[in-house]
Amino acid sequence: MKREIILLRHAHADGASAAGNDADRGLSDRGIAEARAAGRWLREHAVLPATVLCSPARRARQTLQEALGDVTAQTEQRIYDATAGELAGLIDDHADVARLLLVGHNPGFETLVALLATGQSGDFRGIPPGGVTWLELDGAAEPGSAVLKAFWSP
Repeated sequence: MKREIILLRHAHADGASAAGNDADRGLSDRGIAEARAAGRWLREHAVLPATVLCSPARRARQTLQEALGDVTAQTEQRIYDATAGELAGLIDDHADVARLLLVGHNPGFETLVALLATGQSGDFRGIPPGGVTWLELDGAAEPGSAVLKAFWSP
């Protein structure tokens, strides 16, 4: 079964809080604008997901809210600080979903894209804050198994 995987990297966040809790960092004004622009792009290209998994980090949850409003989403702890392999496993855990949106973080996201699209997971740097990557996958999330359908950057 062909399926689509959409990765939305959280938009630009404020710096570390005085308490230093990374998960509590919220979006900056710039990040709010980036998230809203990402949402417009997703709607214009009819890339609204069937299933949404979001990192529990505040900046990821805010990105989803600003981009798509009140969509039904599952908070997924495994996205926060995930490796490409962990993200691929999460994608495979949802193999029955035709279109899956993950909202999360680098470096896991950009390494995952490189791995799925090229089979390589080197020092790829390419998903900026608020960026969207749209992949088509036929089968398991394995190295080189995906086709990059679109990439959008704010």
